[in-house]
Amino acid sequence: MKLASTPESRASGTRQLRGVLSGPRPQYWQAIRLSLVTGVLVLAPSWYMFEVYGRVLNSRNVGTMGWLLLAALCIYVVLELLELARSRALRRAAADVNAKLLPRVFHASFTANLRKLPSGSVQAVSDVKTLADFVHSPAVTGVMDLPSSLLCLALLYAMNIWVGLLATVLALLQLGIGWLQHVRGARPYGEANGAQAAAQLKASATLRNAQVIEAMGMQHTMFTRWMATQRRFLGKLSDASDSASAMGTQSKLIGLLMGSLLLGLATWAALGNSLNGGMAMVIVASILGGRVMAPMAQIVGQWRQIGGVMSAHTRLAQLLSDVPAPEFQLPLPAPQGHLSVEALTLTPPGAEAPVLKNVSFFARPGELLTVVGPSAAGKSTLARALIGVWGGQVGKVRLDGADVYTWPKWELGAHVGYLSQGVELFDGSVAENIARFGRVDLDKVREAANRVGITAMIEALPEGFDTQIGADGAVLSGGQRQRLGLARAIYGSPKFIVLDEPNASLDEAGDRELQALLKELKSEKVTIVAITHRSNLLMAADRLLVLQDGAVLQFGTKDEVLNAVKAANEQALRAQAARMVAAQPAQPALTTQGASA
Repeated sequence: MKLASTPESRASGTRQLRGVLSGPRPQYWQAIRLSLVTGVLVLAPSWYMFEVYGRVLNSRNVGTMGWLLLAALCIYVVLELLELARSRALRRAAADVNAKLLPRVFHASFTANLRKLPSGSVQAVSDVKTLADFVHSPAVTGVMDLPSSLLCLALLYAMNIWVGLLATVLALLQLGIGWLQHVRGARPYGEANGAQAAAQLKASATLRNAQVIEAMGMQHTMFTRWMATQRRFLGKLSDASDSASAMGTQSKLIGLLMGSLLLGLATWAALGNSLNGGMAMVIVASILGGRVMAPMAQIVGQWRQIGGVMSAHTRLAQLLSDVPAPEFQLPLPAPQGHLSVEALTLTPPGAEAPVLKNVSFFARPGELLTVVGPSAAGKSTLARALIGVWGGQVGKVRLDGADVYTWPKWELGAHVGYLSQGVELFDGSVAENIARFGRVDLDKVREAANRVGITAMIEALPEGFDTQIGADGAVLSGGQRQRLGLARAIYGSPKFIVLDEPNASLDEAGDRELQALLKELKSEKVTIVAITHRSNLLMAADRLLVLQDGAVLQFGTKDEVLNAVKAANEQALRAQAARMVAAQPAQPALTTQGASA
């Protein structure tokens, strides 16, 4: 299933992000107002120096010096308090962005992973943090401080037009270097991030399969492959860092030149009596030049972070476009288990050709439908379609007449049980896994465990139902994991259960308990679909579905299908025998003379 990225879809994701980022407007306006005040107060050092030169040195009044110093100290304290208030306002805005965006992105990323979309990666959650952190980053505060930079530039123009022009040229040069740094570094940093992600994936896969790698002596080979990816990442990062260092050096040089050049030009203007304010303004001009450059240097120093934010914004916009927010739907009544599959044709995400082709069948409450067929017949794909994980390009899977693919899973999930072929358990306690990590009702947990016959096994664990099983149920055997997954599937008395190879890891005792459980569920009017390669479950089946190459080969009651298969086999045997007879060479007829002889 491939989704084309269109300008309209990307614009949709961009609009969603813009709405979230612009949400905390009160905090933004508070930070902007505080920045305007601090932009004026930041001139306090220049004012203090001017007053000292103009009043104290001429009047030699120590009292005036004391009062000026006290006023400057008060201004500095107020300035720090205002900075703290601005920082808190931006942090509240960042927390608001994170709180609103993270749930939406998590669910979108989860759905994208189910559909195997390129935008559905674990990077999405990190991208949310990147955007939220940027809200209170030095780059944003640098932008908010630009009005104070313009104020200082205006004062320089008021002193002398040439001093103001020099400051303007140097400031523009600073911004140009920063933009060039971004342009030249964007691609290398993007490639470095991609190589880093690939290296992390290889490392995770290696650690996840450590037992197989160790047992078959693959550790050196896997390490060599990982190191190749790691070297690629370090090489790209080195190239990007070299470019950034060169640009950073030039940016620092401009900052150093600003103070000296302005000091020299202001001195020249003062000697020519063209500097408004006299000689006292020479030092002030140098200080104001530093204030002009400070916000710009702060922004330029954050170009790498800005580039990362732009990349994160692009990825999140694509994700939100690929997975639109779910629309509100009226709650549907609890299903009774009437299953119908209507001409379903389904191409799994990432595949080119359909795996299921025009599949139709049904099952009623209290029936066990067993699905059989050779490998790659589409059985597991059918299981995912039945529980609504994948939707078909043509046709529907309906439960009590409602499309299970569009049925909100937080509403439908309580009425559905599912046991996947590779039993997926999660890091947590036994009770939490059985209770689907919802509110643990220990009575219901024990009931589910009793029905699948694992209560004694659980109570033999170190902490019983509170035992932590680790990631993927690492402390349990294959049979124990399968029976624990089965207990989770029947927890809460669902009305529709899909079991993909439920007895693959069971011994004879477990197989008998499974068949007894299926009979109980049928008596409770539960609709069950069981996919299996083993014939044990056929005895309890009410209906039988035979898949071959993704299409329905046979469907009907168990007796109808078995009789049809038997008749087809007998016909095939007769046809084969006929072909063998026809292929035998004809025997020469015996003549009378030959017979007499």
